[in-house]
Amino acid sequence: MNQREKARYKKLLLDKRMELLNQMAFIKDVEMESTNRESSGDHSAYAFHMADQGTDTMQREKNFFYAQRDGRLLYHIDQALERLDEGVYGLCHSCQQPINKERLEAVPHARLCIQCKSREEELKINEDQKEEDGH
Repeated sequence: MNQREKARYKKLLLDKRMELLNQMAFIKDVEMESTNRESSGDHSAYAFHMADQGTDTMQREKNFFYAQRDGRLLYHIDQALERLDEGVYGLCHSCQQPINKERLEAVPHARLCIQCKSREEELKINEDQKEEDGH
């Protein structure tokens, strides 16, 4: 991989990283630090309807899930940036072969080539099926 390609992938990763950090900050500032009443915009002294409280709670849980997912993706992006600095970015972690450029465009934090990723997912599906069968 030449320097121009490395710079392009680094920009992709850093842009995605900044986007994730902004999303996480928004969730933290707007959703997670307010009470149910504040998040709904209700500042009256009257009690909430239980359905409204349930909807608000479900929305907060969904936002928490998104923040967790973004945190995991942020970790993978940071790992990809480290691989870029170490000079091993774009090489499959499993077979050491170059990862297809189209895959890196779509998933710049990819650590496995498409063949190894498919094999990993297949193994996971087989393990899940064995657990369901009780083996």
